[in-house]
Amino acid sequence: MVLSTDRMMRDVVDHGSLGVYLTGEESDGRTLVVVFLRGGADALSLVVPVFEDAYYRARPRLGIRAKGAIALDERFSIPRRMAPLEPLFREGELAVVHAAGSEEDSRSHFEAQDFMEHGGLEAGGWLGRFLRFHEGRSGSPLSAVAFGTTAPESLRGAPATTVIESLAEFAVPEGMQSLLEGLGKLYGLDPVVLGPRGEQTMRALRSLATLAENRNAPPRNGVVYGDDAFSRSLAQAARLIRSGLGVEAITVDLHGWDSHLTQETLIEPLMEHLASGLAAFRRDLGERIATTSVVVMSEFGRRLRENSAFGTDHGRAGVMFVLGGGTPGGGNVIVDWPGLEDDQLEGPGDLRVTTNYRDVLWSVLGRHRKCDPERVFPGHTLRPAAV
Repeated sequence: MVLSTDRMMRDVVDHGSLGVYLTGEESDGRTLVVVFLRGGADALSLVVPVFEDAYYRARPRLGIRAKGAIALDERFSIPRRMAPLEPLFREGELAVVHAAGSEEDSRSHFEAQDFMEHGGLEAGGWLGRFLRFHEGRSGSPLSAVAFGTTAPESLRGAPATTVIESLAEFAVPEGMQSLLEGLGKLYGLDPVVLGPRGEQTMRALRSLATLAENRNAPPRNGVVYGDDAFSRSLAQAARLIRSGLGVEAITVDLHGWDSHLTQETLIEPLMEHLASGLAAFRRDLGERIATTSVVVMSEFGRRLRENSAFGTDHGRAGVMFVLGGGTPGGGNVIVDWPGLEDDQLEGPGDLRVTTNYRDVLWSVLGRHRKCDPERVFPGHTLRPAAV
């Protein structure tokens, strides 16, 4: 019995075995998803220190009251807009790391993002170095996928990075199939160097084309994603993970957190997108969440004291979320709380950083793959966080 290429590709998509088809090896299915909240998300609004009187004194208009929030424990709550995260926290799948950040204290978006995504002052990105040096690399040309228009700095130096806005981009136009077949024959002329990599690339293109054709298939487990860009990216990320293509890392950005003016109006919709998107993604993945870890981070937090424009200015410490992947710290707010009284703040009035973001990242990375931490975060003395 002879199967056409399209029929064969649909078969491997349905059975989640594209990793074997692409590389000849069974993928272990482990994937890291990095969500970057660009613009400096206000950690004191995302995870509220309801026990701190100083918080309410500094934010008489913007402070989120305990009665209007969802308690995570006796000290910290999340706003009602983020209610979809509560079941994940209660079930032990979501960990919260407060007062987290880097030592970069310029309070500049560009410098803080560069420092965080490079993993310090090194050339290249921390995620790119991890993908290059960890044991058991998949070898897939789709090992790293960035949703957006450009690859983030964290993936700089990765063995391969694919930047897409939508899986629809990989639909093969009419008449292009013959071109792909011709390219495949040209690659085959060099069986040593170009041939194997070229064949992997052709197979990746064909498999992505099949995913693109089926891009309107409904998510799993009755999930309904929101119609915002962030949720659409997560829905497609879930399809990639389930396909078994050998995707090891996926990056997704959620922009718009620079809340100098009318903060509530600006960030409340973003809170909803973040929480509902992550909750839908987790449910869509089903059992795959055991081998998928999601890390949410931002370049810095916001100033404790609200400003005269009903907003907050650039600050220091932020908050990180870790979801899935057998998170041992799930169901906990992990924090060495520095306090919000005047003599406990940093600089012009900011929450101090007490947990380095690299310690959180390495705790997650170490569960996924074996790698020398000095390769990923050179010069940093690691103190792994309990996530």
